[in-house]
Amino acid sequence: MAVKIRLQRHGKKNFAFFHIVVADTRAPRDGRYIEQIGSYNPNTNPATIVLDFDKALAWLNVGAQMTLVTRRILSYEGVLLRKHLQGGVAKGALTQEQADAKFEAWKAQKDAKVSAKVAGIAKDAAAKEKAAIDAEAKVNAERSQALAKKKAEAEAAAQAAAAEAAAEAATEQEASEETSAEA
Repeated sequence: MAVKIRLQRHGKKNFAFFHIVVADTRAPRDGRYIEQIGSYNPNTNPATIVLDFDKALAWLNVGAQMTLVTRRILSYEGVLLRKHLQGGVAKGALTQEQADAKFEAWKAQKDAKVSAKVAGIAKDAAAKEKAAIDAEAKVNAERSQALAKKKAEAEAAAQAAAAEAAAEAATEQEASEETSAEA
């Protein structure tokens, strides 16, 4: 029986996530599987991978084949490097301690790279948010200046209307004084 490590699709349309499973090659993609060894969610940035490292390594050691995407995932997680180092230990090219040290150094480097990417994404998001707040503050300042200008124009118009009304009242009063003086 040929065994493959492959992805099993779940989730809804345009928002899929995958289970990483070990299945018979003749089984349907989303059908029966032998064992589930992890999950992969490409919808997050960076993609979320949960993998049972030891089970994946055990299945590779007994000859399970990988699809292209699962090969990339297992390589990203270090399963293929660990298998390669174990092969070197079996051949006597290096000791188990040396293999463990090489793997830990690789793992630390990879973790630093991932944390740098996450920090960069967070920094970019903060910069975008700050830029949006600054733009909003600029728009609000322009609006408040426009409102203040309209208010000043309205007050000036009201004062002019009051002055005009006072002048009109004064002319009416003069006219009434003239008519009373003539009478």
